[in-house]
Amino acid sequence: MSVSRLSLALAGGDALPPAGTLLVIGPPAEADLSALPRDRAILVQPMKPDHDAWAARGWQVRPDLPGGPAAAAIVFLPRARDAARARVAAAADRVEPGGPVWVDGQKTDGIDAMLRELRGRLPVGPALSKAHGKVLPFAAPDGETLADWRDVAREVAPGFVTRPGVFSADGPDPGSRALANVLPATLPATLADLGAGWGWLAAQALARDGVKELHLVEADHVALACARQNLSDPRARFHWADATRFAPERRFDGIVMNPPFHQGRAADPGLGHAFIRAAATMLTPAGKLWMVANRHLPYETALRDSFRDVAEIGGDGAFKLFLAARPVGAGGKDTPPGASRRPRG
Repeated sequence: MSVSRLSLALAGGDALPPAGTLLVIGPPAEADLSALPRDRAILVQPMKPDHDAWAARGWQVRPDLPGGPAAAAIVFLPRARDAARARVAAAADRVEPGGPVWVDGQKTDGIDAMLRELRGRLPVGPALSKAHGKVLPFAAPDGETLADWRDVAREVAPGFVTRPGVFSADGPDPGSRALANVLPATLPATLADLGAGWGWLAAQALARDGVKELHLVEADHVALACARQNLSDPRARFHWADATRFAPERRFDGIVMNPPFHQGRAADPGLGHAFIRAAATMLTPAGKLWMVANRHLPYETALRDSFRDVAEIGGDGAFKLFLAARPVGAGGKDTPPGASRRPRG
């Protein structure tokens, strides 16, 4: 097996302090952490699938930053520039002054730009290049050197805040706006929003008549925290979960969703297909799905495989809007997904 960038950078025995907490911010599930002492590491991973993958391997992992100081930190760079800055600033704030902070990232994730920005603010050690990326160290500064990079919630629409790195962090997504415009005046009593983000689409659904409860299912803990802040409606229920694996206690009468379609930088229709299949398993036999998709994504076959009735109900050059009903293979109204139903006898 090839030795990872991080393992090479930490080789030698003196790259990390001999004692104290090692904070690891944003490690993807496929990251190589073999160079770290597991008993001293605290992983911070807000994305539910990656969080659960690390927990299953026995690592100490949490969705948000712990309190207290750390002896060192390792930051895995995300794609979004503001989120990357926020992670680096958080590491610098938590690590005791002078302690090492390592930043690891691909060129496609902006590691070269991060290196230039850091060099303009503080001393940075030699960068190690490998596998189309870099890992670089700096000593945690004492003071406010990176204060302007800190994670700060900001209002992007009246009554709605977002945080760096969440989907559509600058305002409501155009696809969600398009879907909200075609939702009927009256919606089913029990709804879900799969991939609910920071809650804008859910709020539009709650404004319709007939809704008694709405379940927001979101894999990004940061986005879900924003949604909790944005929606004080007592009908809202919040679930930190991978929507493609979520199993509600009871099936929903309706679902709205603007599913993600990227894994990294590449478009991946398979992710949307997984959302469609999951939605079908969560609905009652008479349940309905309202969905928006980018115009170029081939979701029609997946919809027809999972629903008996599928109709395109609007759209434009960028988006297409679907209403799907009568999910294939749905159980009874109160039967949770995956549960068997005994025949009458």
